[in-house]
Amino acid sequence: MTFEDKVLTCKECGAEFTFSASEQEFYAEKGFQNEPARCPQCRAARKRQRNNDRPEREMFSVICAECGRETQVPFKPSEDRPVYCRDCYQARQR
Repeated sequence: MTFEDKVLTCKECGAEFTFSASEQEFYAEKGFQNEPARCPQCRAARKRQRNNDRPEREMFSVICAECGRETQVPFKPSEDRPVYCRDCYQARQR
């Protein structure tokens, strides 16, 4: 199947943008059914907005069970399991 560039109109800002043949090929490979409804600038702005709406991840201060340094982890540690800093955790994974 051959693709040709298409000019589409953004439903957000009304600007025309090109849906290139390579983008169409990518969409087909991924199995996407619909053409993009927003121009690249509006898609990027929408993505930034969604990322800003995400709640901030709560971090917990702990002492590394291996080296004794204070570090932050994204989970509430349980008393019966050791917690490691990033360096010590990675060293244990090798």
